[in-house]
Amino acid sequence: MMPSVASEAGNRVVVGIAEFKVTTDPTASLVTYALGSCVAVVAYDPSRRLGGLIHYMLPASSAMPARAAERPAMFADTGVPALFHRLYALGTVKGALVVKVAGGGQLLGSSPEFDIGYKNVTIAQQLFKRSGVTVTAWDVGGTASRTVELRLATGEVVVRSRGKEYHL
Repeated sequence: MMPSVASEAGNRVVVGIAEFKVTTDPTASLVTYALGSCVAVVAYDPSRRLGGLIHYMLPASSAMPARAAERPAMFADTGVPALFHRLYALGTVKGALVVKVAGGGQLLGSSPEFDIGYKNVTIAQQLFKRSGVTVTAWDVGGTASRTVELRLATGEVVVRSRGKEYHL
């Protein structure tokens, strides 16, 4: 499933759970809601004013390869590379991207061996280290849900959590 490129001027593009979207519209915003243990990866090219956002649920696709083929954005190991390849197809290059990561909380008080949020963050760290991508900001862990928005006009990444708003 290949996401379309958002192009409607001035729109707010919602990225659902297990989805990623990209846009070349500098007036658009990409937003995802209710990040608990899930993770959002935001990638933005300031010179081209294009960007993408993924909201992935699980770290590794190996337990469910058929599901990963159907919905690669459900998993970090298939979705994050798919997001980056889509951005590269639009003309950006790895070194031009500003990358930020948020989410990976532990909202249900589970034990560490079942802490999906921690595992989601750990695989992101591994993926970016292996690929040589620099992440400029992390807002991960904790016990609060987050909403993440990428504003293409400015490149700002805004996080909302527990009634507060801050820039990542």
